[in-house]
Amino acid sequence: MTQEATDARAVPTADWVSIADLHRDPFPIYRTLREEAPVHWVPAINRYLVTSYEACHIVENDQEVFSANETDSLMKRAMGHSMLRKDDPEHQADRKSYGSVLRPKAIKQTWDAIFRNNSDKFLARLKAEGPGADLIWEYAAPYAAENLRQIMGFHNASQEDMQRWSQTMIDGTGNYADDPEVWAKSEKSSAEVDAAIDEILPRLRKNPDSSLLAGLASMPIPLDAIRANMKMTIGGGLNEPRDVLGVAVWALLSNRGQLDQVTAEPALFPTVFEESVRWIAPIGMYPRETTRNTELEGMQLPAGARLGVAVGAGNRDPKVFDDPEVFDINRPKKPHLAFGGGNHFCAGAWVARASVAAIALPQLFNALPNLRLDPDQPATEAGWVFRGMTSLPVVWDQP
Repeated sequence: MTQEATDARAVPTADWVSIADLHRDPFPIYRTLREEAPVHWVPAINRYLVTSYEACHIVENDQEVFSANETDSLMKRAMGHSMLRKDDPEHQADRKSYGSVLRPKAIKQTWDAIFRNNSDKFLARLKAEGPGADLIWEYAAPYAAENLRQIMGFHNASQEDMQRWSQTMIDGTGNYADDPEVWAKSEKSSAEVDAAIDEILPRLRKNPDSSLLAGLASMPIPLDAIRANMKMTIGGGLNEPRDVLGVAVWALLSNRGQLDQVTAEPALFPTVFEESVRWIAPIGMYPRETTRNTELEGMQLPAGARLGVAVGAGNRDPKVFDDPEVFDINRPKKPHLAFGGGNHFCAGAWVARASVAAIALPQLFNALPNLRLDPDQPATEAGWVFRGMTSLPVVWDQP
């Protein structure tokens, strides 16, 4: 529980942490920080970094003390004031506007068939051009982007547009180095999304379908709110399934015993999914701001403190997970933090689980015989605010 700060410890400073090192591999840094204290002031990112499971869990379930409506938010600058940077009741009003489009019933009735068709299409391209590919950019990214394009109702855009918009706006959201080139690309994409929304909404009012934008077009919602929430959805709705799919494949191909176990029992693919997002959370850090002087797991925080809630660190807390640095589908089931919690639990979690665990992973390993890592090209990963595979070269046997 949080409380007014009294005998709480002063937060230590970690002035040795750099953004470049976090981007390269944050996990050794998180481990060192967590062993000293659950919270550190990190000058390089100008915020308090929260690294223990318990502290992350407390923050995400207490919006009265830890507000999502952060001052000078990078996400607000990159995408507008979306529901992710709002507290209730404003947050709940925005979230309700999404209706049932992303819920399990709609996924089963409408989107599962679309996901299967998209997976079939991109797998057919792989097989035609194989027997080798970078699985991220030739399958995971276009698959996730095309799924999202159809869910959202961007009939006037391509999956390539969705990829560009997502990556450049996400880069803005994570632009803690304040790189002007990153901001320029983010702002260009933001303007393109605004133009696409303005163009498609009148068409969807006349010809509604099952998409998010069609539902929003019929509601009395301010245009600024629609734009901001659509940009937020383009970001998380693309990178989460893309990155968890890439991490899951990389992890299985790096652990042949677990791969053999899963291919012998495909019902384990959902377990692979959950362990993958625990091991490397696609959204590894999100911001919060304290509304008053408070204590967080014994650490003193002032009012207005800017927090970086590192769920990627919390998901590897040894107080909760045994041998947490290891990918292990056989570990005892415990709740991870990858999809957030409380009122901000990820609205796209069901889409990610359906499109990746139920469809992409089993189809991928079934379609590409003896799928394996390319021995001549190592896989690479990067990021800390958002983390995933930046390349995943694989090869397979031609039938």
